Amino acid sequence: MRVTVFDYGAGNLHSLVKALAEPGVDVTIEVDPVRATQTDVLVLPGVGAFGAAAERLAPGRAAMRDAILGGLPVVGICLGMQLLFEASEEGAGAGLGVMAGHVGRLQASRVPHIGWNTVEVSGAGGIAASLPTTVYYANSFVCRPVNESVVAAWTTHEADRFPAVVQAGTAVGIQFHPEKSSTPGVRFLRDLLASAPTWRKSS
Repeated sequence: MRVTVFDYGAGNLHSLVKALAEPGVDVTIEVDPVRATQTDVLVLPGVGAFGAAAERLAPGRAAMRDAILGGLPVVGICLGMQLLFEASEEGAGAGLGVMAGHVGRLQASRVPHIGWNTVEVSGAGGIAASLPTTVYYANSFVCRPVNESVVAAWTTHEADRFPAVVQAGTAVGIQFHPEKSSTPGVRFLRDLLASAPTWRKSS
């Protein structure tokens, strides 16, 4: 399986690449958004700010969006999940818009939301079947989908309940950092990769 991590140029991707790599999985990092779509699974990492990432994405935004809507599996982590939506209060620029909704500031007194928190699976089975009960977060913004049917799992920080995992077609978003969520988080990420070829059939 070829897995490509799209690099917005915002941070160290070492821990994510290490979590993705296992026998039978070839992981590469790509800075060109169009070339990044020439893969089996595209990964949008969770480092950086929305405005800067959207700017790096802009030259190939249409091509990447078309590839995802055409069936390319994509996993967006933290910021990467937010880029799957239309826009963000964090910064200017357009997201990919493969899910309807926007990204807003976390409604809590303690922001950013950093550390371990529990997750609540919405429904049974599906991509959240192997989701750990406790995962690691580092976020100040959260996704507000128009249609909550895309939400596979939720998290609550203070009084703000927000999506932890979303899926629409072959696009999956994860608000927490699986690569920093110990062994269960890495296992969940690898399970996602293994199930990616089935997403179109089950969506």
